[in-house]
Amino acid sequence: MGKIDEKKQLKRDALLNTAFELFTQKGIQETSVSDIATRAGVAKGTFYLYFKDKVDVRNLLIAHKSAQLFKVAEKALIKEREAGNASLDTFENKVLFLLNNIVDQLNENKILLNFISKNLGWGYFKQAILNPQLTDNIDFSTVFNDALAASNHTYKNPELMFFTIIELVGSTIYSSILYSEPVKIEELKPYLNEVVLSIIKLHEED
Repeated sequence: MGKIDEKKQLKRDALLNTAFELFTQKGIQETSVSDIATRAGVAKGTFYLYFKDKVDVRNLLIAHKSAQLFKVAEKALIKEREAGNASLDTFENKVLFLLNNIVDQLNENKILLNFISKNLGWGYFKQAILNPQLTDNIDFSTVFNDALAASNHTYKNPELMFFTIIELVGSTIYSSILYSEPVKIEELKPYLNEVVLSIIKLHEED
């Protein structure tokens, strides 16, 4: 990456980071493009060189933050496997490890959970995985494709399987983490794990 590209990336990142701060402090509706540009220290016109409007920024932020969650989870998975955790050789346990790691991250960062909770669905998950601009050029799709390839089973419509799992987890953890409803997240996680395993089993072809 050349110096010009680096400067552009720095400005884009500054705008994204500033937007996240303002969105979580004031709310998206109460935050204007001028607010974002002013706090980021750039002209309002510069904002429009990178984004269409603040809705575009919100969508990119959700995908970007989701990608960061998966990046941390993937690194933790690799570290555990390198440490000799043989249980993570199975496809099912890899999926459970990644999901539980992400849930733990959101439990530790309730501001982030509150921001993306209603949007942590398949569309943003898929965008986060497939868009290298949002994932520091890491191809997250290989994590899941490699896991599928290494499994002892083949799966019918794996994208539908992942869609169901992500939507299930994303829609159930919010109240549990923030309000301990219907139970605390520590109590909910084992139940979620069993349901996720059932979904995976349901999609096995052999």
